Amino acid sequence: MGVTRAAGERRMLRLGAFMRPVSLHTAWWRDPASWPDANFNVRHLARFAQTLERGRFDAFFTADHLAVLNMPMAALKRSATSTSFDPLTLLPALAMVTERIGLIATASTTYNDPYHIARKFASLDHISDGRAGWNVVTTSNPDAALNFGLEAHVEHGERYDRAREFFDVVTGLWDSWADDAFIADVDSGVYFDPDRLHVLNHKGPHFSVRGPLNIARPVQGWPVIVQAGASDAGRQLAAETAEAVFSAPSRIEDARAMYADVKGRMARLGRDRDAMKILPGAFVVVGETRAEAEAKLARLDALVHPDSGLASLSVMLGTDAYAFDLDAPLPEIPETNASRSGRQQMIDRARREGLTVRDLARIAGGYGGLKMVGTPATIADTMEEWLVTDACDGFNVIFPTMPGGLDDFVDHVVPELQRRGLFRREYEGRTLRENLGLERPGNRFFSG
Repeated sequence: MGVTRAAGERRMLRLGAFMRPVSLHTAWWRDPASWPDANFNVRHLARFAQTLERGRFDAFFTADHLAVLNMPMAALKRSATSTSFDPLTLLPALAMVTERIGLIATASTTYNDPYHIARKFASLDHISDGRAGWNVVTTSNPDAALNFGLEAHVEHGERYDRAREFFDVVTGLWDSWADDAFIADVDSGVYFDPDRLHVLNHKGPHFSVRGPLNIARPVQGWPVIVQAGASDAGRQLAAETAEAVFSAPSRIEDARAMYADVKGRMARLGRDRDAMKILPGAFVVVGETRAEAEAKLARLDALVHPDSGLASLSVMLGTDAYAFDLDAPLPEIPETNASRSGRQQMIDRARREGLTVRDLARIAGGYGGLKMVGTPATIADTMEEWLVTDACDGFNVIFPTMPGGLDDFVDHVVPELQRRGLFRREYEGRTLRENLGLERPGNRFFSG
């Protein structure tokens, strides 16, 4: 169950920062307002995390990718994300230089084992004093299979079946120990109470895991569960398991429909609607005037090389966009084994707006989702409209440049949101769950 709002209580925005580990725009590193080595420089990343904490952000979220050779070399050589830290190595380091901001990492259920993931996230939760979150993904990049002993990518349906069982095993392992299991009684010489230990003994279609986990139950009970899939299978998994959802609609109508769908699925499962926060990705460019903000975006988009744009488009569509006529409409795209929701959004936009392949390559190489480009006041207007009309519970903010774009948001947009009473001035608690308004889950094997 979630933390239910009192009658008449005003909703507050939740803000995460989408770090991949820096920005999603393929040209971010070329802009004079950016530090080109930021995605592989822990001192820069620590500075970003501290700035976000100063802005009272809920979470620093770092995505992950498990393959490098997922695009032609002409595009790959232009990609700053060809090298980056493993998220579960980076986030413990950031935990040491921050105090309140949540630390969320992607970890694939397709190319990991549940015991590893349970142990790593439990460790992060203890190291951070209760600020960990796990973004549960099924990995849509077919090239990742080649790094894990497979010749072909796991099918979409099987990936989600595996993910559901994976989640059950991980959360079962987190509940291996009662919260009071480790008594450390110096006089008797007993370190833990055997009656407060549960051996999982899971045997299922995909996994056989004995347990128990060799680390105490996480500070938060479970790290916060995050999900990002927007396909029907992804939405169902989110409704069953997620406490935060990172979504990618670019239109408020689509966002409202997704919000109603996923929250409705929760209700049918007996879950409190407030037990999940839906946070669309929002690419935010701030200027003193709208013209200044638009000029910033135009300069950044102009730095997208066509090779980068076509590569990004190929990944989104799950097919070779280099074979298309650049100045023709998007041809019919067959079903693929890639991420279905992102692919369909791009196809729908191409048809709706009459875009050419060249147009789509520029969009894909920049950022193809929701953009907020304007002054702090107009950006706050947009965020408020999405919040109060049930299109979202907040946003996963993507910055165009680093540190320039991040500083613009924290120094100018956050104060405007605070002035309107839409965003916190101080953190509500010490854990990510407390700050998101989520309850600590009980232990399925022990009461009290």
